Amino acid sequence: MLRLAAFAVTSALAAAAAGPLPPLPEPLGGLLSPPDRLTITMSNTGNRQMDRKYQLECGPAGGDHPSAEQACAKLDRLAQEGKDPFAPVSKRQICSEQYGGPATAEITGTWQGRKVDARFSRTDGCEISRWQELEPLLPPGRS
Repeated sequence: MLRLAAFAVTSALAAAAAGPLPPLPEPLGGLLSPPDRLTITMSNTGNRQMDRKYQLECGPAGGDHPSAEQACAKLDRLAQEGKDPFAPVSKRQICSEQYGGPATAEITGTWQGRKVDARFSRTDGCEISRWQELEPLLPPGRS
């Protein structure tokens, strides 16, 4: 028993002397982590061709979103900046009384391993800014 305890202490000291372990490698080509998958449902845009559901996959870019590569690149940039593009406007935020039109968007799915269930509109200055922050995931311009 004493021999086993001595071995354990010696092994722990040897590991500590060797320094910290190297970080684990990134998932191999995204094989270990699922790709981001989002469903974007557009309504009341004033353009019938845009009022529909789009599928977007990132890692690699795909789906039927008309600007999949650009939308994924935008989401990647926002993630690198530590921003949550799907967070709602804070209730404490003061927003201008500006109306950008009746367009709405609903985004559901997963992004960065987290569940997404967000709604967007253009009903005031804060919501318009939030919408514009996600262009080209959401279409640009007024509805």
